[in-house]
Amino acid sequence: MEKKQRTEYAAKVTAVNMASNLFLAVFKMLAGIFGHSAALISDAVDSTADIFSSLIAMIGIRISDKKSDEGHPYGHERFECVAAIILSVIILATGLVIGYNGVMSLIEGGYKNIEMPNALALSAAIVSIVGKEIMFLFTRRAAKKIQSGALRAGAWNFQTDALASAGSLIGIVGALLGAGILDVIASLVICLFILRTAVRIFIDAVKKMTDEACDEGTVEKIRGVIMECGGVLEIDALRTRKFGERIYVEAEIALPAELTFVESHDIAERVHNALEDGFPLIKHCAVHVNPKESGVEN
Repeated sequence: MEKKQRTEYAAKVTAVNMASNLFLAVFKMLAGIFGHSAALISDAVDSTADIFSSLIAMIGIRISDKKSDEGHPYGHERFECVAAIILSVIILATGLVIGYNGVMSLIEGGYKNIEMPNALALSAAIVSIVGKEIMFLFTRRAAKKIQSGALRAGAWNFQTDALASAGSLIGIVGALLGAGILDVIASLVICLFILRTAVRIFIDAVKKMTDEACDEGTVEKIRGVIMECGGVLEIDALRTRKFGERIYVEAEIALPAELTFVESHDIAERVHNALEDGFPLIKHCAVHVNPKESGVEN
């Protein structure tokens, strides 16, 4: 998929997510207020934060898809990682606010004086679970299609939201059965889910910004493609690193020393093309040739 098409597709996905989150945020906030559920109000706050998160993800994707320029000769892919880090900070702050309110309610005993949740709150929690799960599946599919770390982070967040809404449902049901404290405890559980997602997104983005190597499975597949190219005696060195969602590969291959320069170049070019054709995420591939005498260690 070309960069322009990728950006347009991501924009459509983001618009759908923002509209969905806006609906759920307003619905859950009203249901939480009139349905007397602290957990549902906390869930609504999280959905409100998701609106801004989706916007930041879209900005990150747009910047990362910009062409290379004089100031950024290797491209802008890492800006998507920056967007994911900002997203993790927003999610973290949201979780801390929800957690603080829940703890204070427990300490001060505020939950003892609130009205019990009603059927409206119960219905809103169920709608939220279904809605967030649909958004998770939709966004995860989009993230895989365009290989977007920012959208993948958003998908993880939606999955956490679905679990958080399930926590709200449990808390509301518990409160309806006479245990009002369960509604507040549910908001604390939501806080933990949110914090876990924030940390997960942050760690994943940092790894991609610090030249982490590809996983062993991918490296072995790259080795296999190289060795399938005719003329390659062995692989002397193979280095990989992640650049945002893209991959850089540096390979040193041993070729028979008696080959001419042109013959060696042709094999190296064949290896280069095979790697880029076999791994669409490769942004740059460098192949270095080492001559090897027959029967002599390289």
